[in-house]
Amino acid sequence: MTQSDNLQTRAINTIRFLSADGVQTANSGHPGLPMGTAAMAYTIWTRHLKFNPTNPNWANRDRFVLSGGHGSMLLYSLLYLTGFDLPLEELKNFRQWGSITPGHPENGLTPGVETTTGPLGQGLATGVGMAIAESHLAAVYNRPGHEIIDHYTYAIVTDGDLMEGVASEAASLAGHLKLGKIIYLYDDNRISIDGSTDIAFTEDRGARFKAYGWHVSYVEDGNDVEEIDLAIQAAKKDPRPSLIICRTHIGYGLPNLQDTAKAHGSPPGDEELAAAKRNLNWPVEPRFYVPEDVLAHFRKAQARGAALENEWNQKFSAYCAVYPEPGAELDRRLKGDLPTDWEEAFPTYPADAKGMATRSASGAVINAIAEKFPELMGGSADLTPSNNTLIKSSKDYQPDTPEGRNLHFGVREHGMGAILNGLALHKGIIPYGATFLVFTDYLRPAIRVAALSHCPSIWVMTHDSIGLGEDGPTHQPIEHLASLRAMPNLLVLRPADANEVAETWKIAVSRKEGPTLMALTRQNVPTLDREKFASAGNLSKGAYVLADLGKGEPDIILMASGSEVGLIIKAGEELSAQGVNVRLVSFPCWELFRQQDQAYKDSVLSPEVPLRLAVEAGSTFGWREWVGDKGGIIGIDRFGASAPAKVLFEKFGFTVDSVVAKAKSLLASR
Repeated sequence: MTQSDNLQTRAINTIRFLSADGVQTANSGHPGLPMGTAAMAYTIWTRHLKFNPTNPNWANRDRFVLSGGHGSMLLYSLLYLTGFDLPLEELKNFRQWGSITPGHPENGLTPGVETTTGPLGQGLATGVGMAIAESHLAAVYNRPGHEIIDHYTYAIVTDGDLMEGVASEAASLAGHLKLGKIIYLYDDNRISIDGSTDIAFTEDRGARFKAYGWHVSYVEDGNDVEEIDLAIQAAKKDPRPSLIICRTHIGYGLPNLQDTAKAHGSPPGDEELAAAKRNLNWPVEPRFYVPEDVLAHFRKAQARGAALENEWNQKFSAYCAVYPEPGAELDRRLKGDLPTDWEEAFPTYPADAKGMATRSASGAVINAIAEKFPELMGGSADLTPSNNTLIKSSKDYQPDTPEGRNLHFGVREHGMGAILNGLALHKGIIPYGATFLVFTDYLRPAIRVAALSHCPSIWVMTHDSIGLGEDGPTHQPIEHLASLRAMPNLLVLRPADANEVAETWKIAVSRKEGPTLMALTRQNVPTLDREKFASAGNLSKGAYVLADLGKGEPDIILMASGSEVGLIIKAGEELSAQGVNVRLVSFPCWELFRQQDQAYKDSVLSPEVPLRLAVEAGSTFGWREWVGDKGGIIGIDRFGASAPAKVLFEKFGFTVDSVVAKAKSLLASR
């Protein structure tokens, strides 16, 4: 064995045993993946991955996704060894309170972690979004001799990833789009938690991905760096996304646990780990041992990365000198800055009793701001005409038109969700994706990952209530608003009219620290007279007083979101005509309202007015927080029905008479 071979072998074993020591010290975690894929990771990180450890956010870096996030110690070991701001002490504190080395990688917490992974399949699909962003930005901004956007998305994916439906959805779309900058290495260890994959996963995975339109190659020995290297080189030359199937051994080196399910998710134990170290000629003690020459070998990534970024900065400066306007625009987009005077692009709408559906208003807003926001890019899960998501001035994003901004996800809601997160995490894109509100059930895991990792994806969810009518209960969301409002760091907004829709979009495009979901109507709602009722600009506070009707302090507060705001206005006017003092409150976003100081909250929901009535065409769950013990709620706590929308609203009690009667009942009970 040559000296370089010896160094390489010891470097790979350093990855293995740093990872295993972290799991054993924590007495918790997954040693099998890191020990089995160490050579794969080493090959990617030392021979191919373009990155700068001292600037993890360098725009033209390659992206690396550990889709099997349970093997997080593999990634933490790589980040430490190559010189990211992740001290060895954090590896020793793996999975402990206050550490930045949690059980699964979290974007925004640990430097160098590109995306939150752990729910299997999410990382694979998120990487597809990153690759779409790269290809789109390259198509829009690159010029002959100035290829300033040019990077790959690498991932290590697992059997579990490939079993998940979200991976199938995203891989199918990636093949159609010919995303040749995707290179995924598949950890084909043929073991899952239940045992051998023979019990549930016997399809020909390579044939499946070939059918998707991927370039598929095989590495017979997942520990053979040279073979892996050659496979990656070949993948770079192929115009299709690539899956490199590497035959590996879970828990490699463990004398009794290698190639068994027991190596997957439990510490190996002190004796088994010590035996593995002896088996691979590694010192049993101390734990977290890193030879000095190995660390120096890995830390070359710092100088190499700084040189790569410096070279790119010079190229970008040369590009900006020749193409100043595109250069300035790209620089702004990559930094996440908004255009100058961006708020001026948003339309306002005059009072209109007929009004429009809020989904239609959303489509109008998208097209009104599209020129001002070239970074706005999105589409629908095969519901573009219903969701109103088409940017009319742009082409579709397709293999032959990657400059297009209209994405067509097909009937792949979950894949769409994860891909949107990848677009947002890449930077340079403000992505939105759409379907019916009821189908958030199909993409909820991706919404949750976005919320957890502070990812500013935008979800445009239409057909938000029984107001969609005859399609019936399968398509009528009931519990969905309540369940989405329960998710931390997700803004759920249900705008009441076209002007509130415009304000909702203002919040969505300017939000940096998490996702925004808007719930929009299929049916027309009136555009409120903003000279008569308070400005929709107050929407940013979550709830606001539309008007106080009558003389003196309110006797009762009527509050609603979305399409029911128009209803409480009519009911409030009827009550006022009968001598009742009524406060009308538009309540589009609980989360934003919670963020306000107590003085503002009290100015809207006065403590002196204990009688409150909330009206919303969905589950009543959660509204008690706002109406209090003495208040009432008109909602729906059963599934809907198939009938015209007008009939449904009457049958379910969403009429002026019903609201007035409920309000009078509350007043009578004082």
